[in-house]
Amino acid sequence: MRALIQRVSEAAVRVDGEVIGQIGQGMLVLVCAMDGDTDDKAAKLAAKLSKVRIFADEDGRMNKSLMDIGGSALVVSQFTLAADTSRGNRPGFSSAARPDEGERLYELFKSEVQNLNIPMACGKFGADMKVSLINDGPVTIWMDV
Repeated sequence: MRALIQRVSEAAVRVDGEVIGQIGQGMLVLVCAMDGDTDDKAAKLAAKLSKVRIFADEDGRMNKSLMDIGGSALVVSQFTLAADTSRGNRPGFSSAARPDEGERLYELFKSEVQNLNIPMACGKFGADMKVSLINDGPVTIWMDV
């Protein structure tokens, strides 16, 4: 699985003009299931994002995790993270999981995050979403598992 995480002061996702998920301090997690991903990868990605130390400690160093600060996660599916831009001008997405498998792994990933007792809000799989955020830092990190 692949994720792009952003440390945020706040973030929200809207569908048809209605806020369906929002958080304060924490991380926006854009997540994509890749072709061939397994249930184990969903669990591994959830564990990894819960422990990644991207929040400031008392000395201003990135030394604290999402769990350390009691932050929240806004989890949004985004198949475009699988984009192949190596040829031509139109990205290809053939390395993304098929939609039914992508949705299953997205739901599993969300369950794994919940099992870690991380407060979470979510987007809607397959929907046309509008995501707003205040990127804190900015800190943006690519994760593959």
